[in-house]
Formats: sequence, structure tokens, C-alpha cells
Amino acid sequence: MRCLRSLLASLILSVGLGASIGTPVIADDNTANNIPAPFDNPAKVRIALVRYLSSGDFFDAYRRGVERQSEALGIRLRVMDSVQDAALQADMINQVIALGVDGIIVEHGVPSLLQPAVQRALDKGIKVVAFDVAIDHPEVPQITQSDFTLARLALEHAIAENGTSFNAGYVYVPDVDPLDRRDEVWREYKDLYPGIIEKAQFGNLDSPIAISNAELAINALQENPDITVMFAPYDEFARGVELALDELDMNGQVKIYGADISNEDIASMRKRDSAWAATAATNPASVGEVSVRALAMLIANEAPGARIVVPPTLITREMLIEQDILSMNDLEKQIPSFAHADIVAPDWMPLPLRPDP
Repeated sequence: MRCLRSLLASLILSVGLGASIGTPVIADDNTANNIPAPFDNPAKVRIALVRYLSSGDFFDAYRRGVERQSEALGIRLRVMDSVQDAALQADMINQVIALGVDGIIVEHGVPSLLQPAVQRALDKGIKVVAFDVAIDHPEVPQITQSDFTLARLALEHAIAENGTSFNAGYVYVPDVDPLDRRDEVWREYKDLYPGIIEKAQFGNLDSPIAISNAELAINALQENPDITVMFAPYDEFARGVELALDELDMNGQVKIYGADISNEDIASMRKRDSAWAATAATNPASVGEVSVRALAMLIANEAPGARIVVPPTLITREMLIEQDILSMNDLEKQIPSFAHADIVAPDWMPLPLRPDP
């Protein structure tokens, strides 16, 4: 089985190499701008993004942010997707170690399987940052959304709209670092407000995630028709619940409170009679850019910090409709706090151009 995974990793790696960012953009006058080595010759810098989760618009946007910042720096990027196979993700780290990359971004995953591979990278002098996975190593900065704040923003809005007593459904998969942090807040709020009754808990990460969770949500709602609030703190979960409510014709009976945002999410929230009341989100593209900047600082022997938190914003259905927000570009223009994460940005480092509206 391990040989099969290693072979699959090699095959996917070869695809990733073919999809690498092309000719790097090189700064005109690196010396004058005090650009540190090795970014004074960025074409020689190679990094890899090794992913556990890649399904959904959030992760598409995160990857775009990684690609944009890599292109702005003029460095070469490899992207590998393990498609929720934890052992394959660890094998992919071993593959990029063999390539001799300068740095690795580890995106989500199972810490116990990733830690040995990450240690091998560090032993080779390869810099590593982790996005939303607890590698728990002093040399590996943690890039994260504030998952606690994400959950609190969504739940505070749920309470503002529904009071402190309601029957709830909850979508959750354990042992996924950001979901575990959001779960801590959910349990905290249930303890704080005993009138919040969890009638059903369900969830999985089987692809396609939204459809697999829609089936679970249908069962939960059929067994518990008195549910009035669904806490689904990942947008693919929220979409699954939305599909279930459409199937059961229950949109007028239940409100969804989620996390994360995308163009598709915005369209869903704006639909007539949508049950999706609010989501708390950071701009995933900005998180991707921050991940690359943190890794670049490490490669340049600078310290980005042990924990880098990108702050979130509450986005409501009413806000999207009242401000005529139709897309992520509209959201960035209307809400500056969402548009940019002005963190981990030393003076020497070029930033990507923002996408056109």
C-alpha cells in the first residue's frame, strides 16, 4: 500500500511540476531595494504547496493567493494535492524534499502523519510553514484564520437573530485543526446558553463534500424537523445543508450560519428565500499570499512570527443584498478590512497586484 501511495505521489508530483508557475518575474534593481538573498536572484528559489484539502472555492482562492504572491516574488512554485489522503500528503512532502526545494507550505492535514516528514525537511535545511494544521514545532510558523473569532462572529449573529434558546443542527468532523478550534467555541456557547439544544451532529469530508453532507443533513432534518438553526462552520458544509433544505422545501424553517466565503457562496446567500443567513470569513486569497510571504521571510533568514493570524469579517445576507455585492471582487471593494491582510509584509518584499474587478 505504501508503494502504491508513493507511486501515486510521484505521478501527481509530475503533474504538479507541469503546472508550475512559468517564467519568474525578476525585480529590476534588487541591490538598490535591499532585497535579501536568495531573493536577489529569485529564479533560483523553489517552494512547494502540499495540500490536504482542495475541494471548494475557498481552497481554489487560497491556491490563487499562493500563486499570486509567488509570481510577485518571481519564485517557482509546485502544487501537489493529496485529496484528503493523509498518508499520501506525507509522501508528497518526502517527494519535494527530494527535489531540493527551499521551502514548503503544508496546508491542512493530520499532524501525527505530517510531523515526521516535516522534521525530515527541517533536517535538510528546508523552511516550512503550516496553514491550519498543528505541526507543533518551534521552527514552523502557524498560518491561521482566527477560527475562534470566525465561530464567535457566526454564533453571535445566530443568537442576535434567534435568541438564546433554539434547536440546532451542527456539522462537524473531528481531528481537522480549524474545525476542532471552531468546535471549542460551539461547545463554549452551548455551555453559556443552555437553551441552545444540539438535536443532531453530523459531517464528513468525502468528496464532493457538499453533496455528501447534503445526504447527512436530509437524514438529520427528517429525524429532527424542529431544528431551526444549522451551525455549519465551513462553506462546503453550509452548501450541503442548503442543498438539503432545498430538497426538503424547508428554507423558510431553518437558518444557516457558516464560515468562509466564495463567489458561489455569495450567489447562494443572495438567492430568493435563501436559508444561509450569515458567514464569517477571511479572504482566502489573502491567506494564501500571507502563507508565501511568511515562508519567504524564513528563507531570507527573517522571523515572521510563530503564529500568524489573519482576522475575519462577518458577512450577512442582508449586507450582500443592501450593498449589491455580487462577487468576491465586490466584497473586497466594499469591505476594505476583508480585501487585504496587511501583515507579514517587509519593505523589501513585492506584493501582488490586485485582480481586476
